[in-house]
Amino acid sequence: MRNDLAQQGFSLFFLSLWVLFVEMGMAQNTTIPVNVGVVLDFDTSSGKMGLSCIPMALSDFYASHGNYKTRLVLKTRDSRRDVVGAAAAALDLIQNEEVQAIIGPGSSMQANFLIGLGEKAQVPIISFSASSPSLSSLRSQYFIRATLNDSAQVPAIIAIFQAFEWREAVLIYVDNEYGDGIIPYMTDALQGIDVRVTYRSVISPSATDDQIGEELYKLMTMQTRVFIVHMVTPLGSRFFTKADEIGMMEEGYVWILTDGLTDLLSTLDPLVIDSMQGVLGIKPHVPRTKELENFRVRWKRKFQQDHPKDETSELNIFGLWAYDAASALAMAVEKVGATNLSFQKTNISSNSTDLDTIGVSQIGPKLLQSLLSTKFIGLSGDFQIFDGQLHPTAFQIVNVIGKGERGIGFWTPKNGIIRRLNFTNATSNTYSTSKDNLGAIVWPGEPTYFPKGWVLPVNEKKLKIGVPVKDGFSEFVKVTWDPNTNATKVTGYCIDVFDAVMGSLPYAVPYEYIPFGTPDGKPAGNYNDLLYQVFLKKYDAVVGDITIVANRSNYVDFTLPYTESGVSMIVPIKDNKSKSAWIFLKPLTWDLWVTSACFFVFIGFVIWVLEHRINEDFRGPPSHQAGTIFWFSFSTMVFAQKERIVSNLSRFVMIIWFFVVLILTQSYTASLTSMLTVQQLQPTVTDIKELRAKGEYVGYQQGSFVLGFLKRMNFDESKFRIYNSSEELAELLSKGSRNGGIVAAFDEIPYMKLFIAQHCSKYTMVQPTYKFDGFGFAFPRGSPLVQDVSRAVLNVTEGDEMVKIEKEWFGKKTSCSDDNGSSISSNNISLDSFLGLFLIAGVTSSLALIIGIAMFLHKHRVVVMGEDSVSTKIKTMATRFDQKDLSSHTFRIPDQPYSGSTETMAAVGSTDPMAAVGASPSVTNCSPRPSTFSNQTINDFSLSGEQGTFSSEHGGGQSSTTPSRQSSPVIVPAVELVDLNQERKSKPPTSH
Repeated sequence: MRNDLAQQGFSLFFLSLWVLFVEMGMAQNTTIPVNVGVVLDFDTSSGKMGLSCIPMALSDFYASHGNYKTRLVLKTRDSRRDVVGAAAAALDLIQNEEVQAIIGPGSSMQANFLIGLGEKAQVPIISFSASSPSLSSLRSQYFIRATLNDSAQVPAIIAIFQAFEWREAVLIYVDNEYGDGIIPYMTDALQGIDVRVTYRSVISPSATDDQIGEELYKLMTMQTRVFIVHMVTPLGSRFFTKADEIGMMEEGYVWILTDGLTDLLSTLDPLVIDSMQGVLGIKPHVPRTKELENFRVRWKRKFQQDHPKDETSELNIFGLWAYDAASALAMAVEKVGATNLSFQKTNISSNSTDLDTIGVSQIGPKLLQSLLSTKFIGLSGDFQIFDGQLHPTAFQIVNVIGKGERGIGFWTPKNGIIRRLNFTNATSNTYSTSKDNLGAIVWPGEPTYFPKGWVLPVNEKKLKIGVPVKDGFSEFVKVTWDPNTNATKVTGYCIDVFDAVMGSLPYAVPYEYIPFGTPDGKPAGNYNDLLYQVFLKKYDAVVGDITIVANRSNYVDFTLPYTESGVSMIVPIKDNKSKSAWIFLKPLTWDLWVTSACFFVFIGFVIWVLEHRINEDFRGPPSHQAGTIFWFSFSTMVFAQKERIVSNLSRFVMIIWFFVVLILTQSYTASLTSMLTVQQLQPTVTDIKELRAKGEYVGYQQGSFVLGFLKRMNFDESKFRIYNSSEELAELLSKGSRNGGIVAAFDEIPYMKLFIAQHCSKYTMVQPTYKFDGFGFAFPRGSPLVQDVSRAVLNVTEGDEMVKIEKEWFGKKTSCSDDNGSSISSNNISLDSFLGLFLIAGVTSSLALIIGIAMFLHKHRVVVMGEDSVSTKIKTMATRFDQKDLSSHTFRIPDQPYSGSTETMAAVGSTDPMAAVGASPSVTNCSPRPSTFSNQTINDFSLSGEQGTFSSEHGGGQSSTTPSRQSSPVIVPAVELVDLNQERKSKPPTSH
């Protein structure tokens, strides 16, 4: 009995445990459904692709996240390619199904209506294909663009234009919300790089093939050949089929597709692809992964099962964005949870409409924030919402070749155009727009070069080139008429340059010259009138001696100049030879004369100071010393000085000074020789102010812009005279202002050079030259020819062809053997040319003078440091400076060793007054120095006293002599003796 009870108890226990585990398992498998709407066009390729990718995304997501509690339940609606249908479908989903989010719609036009519904019901609208930039202007926080904004691809297209340097473009786009959205961004970006949008072709979505063909024929008549196409299928397919049919996919055309059509190339019919050969396209880059390839195979299998009648079934970027959008929504719903999935109903009145009865989602705000913060790596790459939309990482540039597309490069916001995406590009900060980074491109018509982007319109025959009709300066432009055939012939320097430039272009441009004149061969107007004909489109260009001026650029575009620029003044020249008795003063300027004279006197003074105490040649009465200073300094000019220099400081100064004098005299001699022997041609007028002040007559060429220049220079208009040719100009200048002529003429440098070459001995150009831009060729504003012709101008002017043309027209016109500039005398020698030499001489002599004075003060420092008054010291120092420095080697007895001592010099003698003087009896046998000693008798000595003492010339100290031996009277040199040790007067005489 007990055993049965125990067995029953265990059975009940295990049964309870089993029931508990079953209930727990059921609880774990319980999920919360969350309704999500899908609004797409069921019969379009993008709609079919979205309807297949979204369920596959949810199936894959929940298969890998089986523990999630929420499950998205899709409620699909067909928008039927209609804006109203899309709005009605969304309203039905919000009201009747109470969906918490809507994936879709498929187009930007439909999204424009759905955004308002989502904002009102606080239901996020997630679109993977509505890419129009205009949707961003609505600023609805509940609209999330799980795709790229169309404007994101604009910089990539701009980089292609920069790579190939195209200057014009035609925009072709569909006439709807999708087409209009990108156009403002594209236009502004093109204008930012100086690319002109010559035409905008707007094509209706419902346009027939005939209407498309009519628009294409209009484009064919234009010269622009670069077309940017922004549209989607099926319009894009019909458009290119028609373009190929009428011959617009031939050589010279450039077609660039935006991503709307490029992303769908894989879905197009092979016949359409054949008609698009050579087209370039831009599309977002999708990195290749194993997950993507696996999904592509599974999707294609499922799509063919669901749509067996569709022959083309290739996955594109929109399917990947639909897949990632569904995955992101599933993640966001799981983060929010299913706490409150109800809608808050509004108060309904009898007059309320369906829009008024829309409820408000309770988890809408939280779900929105969860979506904005969701970040993961999806099939399309990095998925993260910035500012309500995806942001680009890279675009791929493709070329339609054969049966499909081929990648030729990439564009990234950081690096620009690159050949391949790799780690090196990711770390580089260099932005490139070089076409060399692109792979080989097959252009329409398969040319061997890249198209220049424009051609001459097919409905035009030849360019009409206007040329001026003028009477003079025919070397530049000359128009002649054949009276028999009434044909015109245009020749000249400007014509030959233009022919050479157009011949150097890489393509042929037919043109013909049309003179701008009257039937009787007279000019039909001035140069401004001729250029205005280009603005009026009567001429395609103007060639001639046309100067590039700022106000003319308001009507035409000029090429680079092909001649030297500027306006100068031309005046007669006169010979000044032998017309002045003071011509010997002209080689040096007055400031150089004054400086030279001052330095001559200064150098003489320095030498006198350094030599006065030790050199007999610089001693004597004051008048003699002053004369010596001037004589010595100026005699160095011809190196005729006779005074001997004994001081080393003086010698150092003279070495530098001789070098300065040598250069100065040689330069003076050369300049004076040139003035006396070479013809001295000087301009009669050198300053414009002088012309205005004297009211002289001036001339200018008829029809030239120089007239306006002279008015701006404040010349009196009544003082103007006009000339038409170089002969008339020479006649006016020869007459002069008082005889009905002119004093000066103003014209452009090319004319002046030609005139000077013909009259180089009579006239010259005078500085300054006023800056202008020279001669150039004029084209209509915005003409693509300007850039190519400007490059050709550079090639011609830098080559040998230009030299040949100039020699042909100007080489034979000169009557001079050399340049006119050589006949004009050079400027006088100025102080600037010798400033460095004078600076060296001044510093050297000043330094020597300072050293000499310092040595003198140091030698007599006892006086300087004494207690006497300043005036007494000055007088004493002046007296000592005027005395001879007997301690110098120049005043010692010949052959006596020089000790540099300041002791008293003893005279050797005896009671015999004819005793020899000196330390050695042999002194009498020495020959004295001519400048220091003189042959005199012993009577020159002034003897006093029994001690045999004698006084010096200046009455200095006394010297005592001691007779040592008798000597016969001899003639000895007279020596001035002085006691240099006056402070030791009390010392007894030294005996020998």
